[in-house]
Amino acid sequence: MIKVAKFGGSSLSEAAQFKKVRQIIDADPTRQYVVVSAAGKRGKDDHKITDLLYLCHAHIQYSVSFEPIFGMVEDRYREVKDELELSFDLESEFAQIRRNMVKGVGVDYLVSRGEHLTARLMAEYLGYRFVDAKDIIHFQLDGKLDLDKSARALADVAGEGERLVIPGFYGAMPDGEIRVLSRGGSDITGSIVAAIVGADLYENWTDVSGILMADPRIIDNPRRIDRITYSELHELAYMGANVLHEGAIYPVRERGIPIQIRNTNDPDAPGTLIVENCEDEQGALPITGIAGRKDFTVVTIYKNQRTGELSIIRRALEVFEKYAVKVEHIPSGIESFSVVVATEQVQSCIYDIAAEIKAVCDPSDIRIIGGISLIATVGRNMVYKPGMSGRLFAALGDAGVNIRMIAQGSDEINIIVGVENKDFETTIRAIYKTFIGGLT
Repeated sequence: MIKVAKFGGSSLSEAAQFKKVRQIIDADPTRQYVVVSAAGKRGKDDHKITDLLYLCHAHIQYSVSFEPIFGMVEDRYREVKDELELSFDLESEFAQIRRNMVKGVGVDYLVSRGEHLTARLMAEYLGYRFVDAKDIIHFQLDGKLDLDKSARALADVAGEGERLVIPGFYGAMPDGEIRVLSRGGSDITGSIVAAIVGADLYENWTDVSGILMADPRIIDNPRRIDRITYSELHELAYMGANVLHEGAIYPVRERGIPIQIRNTNDPDAPGTLIVENCEDEQGALPITGIAGRKDFTVVTIYKNQRTGELSIIRRALEVFEKYAVKVEHIPSGIESFSVVVATEQVQSCIYDIAAEIKAVCDPSDIRIIGGISLIATVGRNMVYKPGMSGRLFAALGDAGVNIRMIAQGSDEINIIVGVENKDFETTIRAIYKTFIGGLT
């Protein structure tokens, strides 16, 4: 068996966390590949290393001294090195980074140094070999991952059975220039490595004991999800559940590799297992999880005898595309349809969009409603249980919540309701209480 273990920033924030990581790795010899993030916060008032490096780059851009900020980065890594009694030459690394900063280095290179330095120290501490992500994670000219080239590169540098530490978050363009992934991209790096090596399991170690059924800031002590499908996870991640980067799903899913979310601070906890399909389970809960996001705008286009027109929806969507606005949902009625978009994307152009829709669609009316939250109730078992929608709507009615929009996927694993922002927390609590409250 081969496992790829990715450790997030909270798992690497200080020397004490490095020690926990080594205990986890030593406990299971199948953890052959280790992917690391940059050091995260040590406490509420601390800073993530990546944030400090972004701030350094901003200082460079505005011709302000970066030394005080970069000094904080240096101190963090020196503390880890000294406490763990490592021999890696940090000072040479710092000197090289500083020389590049003076030259006006690109932001991708600079912010990737957090992962790079963490991986250097972790490799020595574990006794694993360091392999730079720029040598094995390759992007095409259009910025898309070149998985075939990446697989060949890793095969070229990794010996049979060799144990490696790889920094997450970045790779290289065809010309060798560093390119970073989106924030949280170390999850994606771990997924890519797992796919390349054909791992049996991709472990994602963080500071929570799995994925919770609802936001703990809204629900007190929500239940942990034991098993979840990729499809369910994608729905929850898209709607705001942020335990795992959405982009980390695809590389392993295509190869049938399960993902397990584990807690570095509670390694004996089983966590959450993410798989392609879950067998029918005796006594399975009716829903898997609840997630939501605030601040959407709903643009509703009314058109008499709309069903006789073939292209009115297409023409309206082309207007949103022209303004580079991502469409989230398109609920439709007999004489109207709505386009749901994130408010932040249309704040400066919503009336221009409405004017163009009026010109190209000749609607009988256009109505714009802001301050809408979307909340998804997700569950693979909902399709087999009649009356799920009725129970959900009744619960919201009893809680005094006015539903402004309803959408349900054709695969019936989710029910999305649009409510006013002020009812966001009330909606989630009502749904959780109806389907989960009181269950053991």
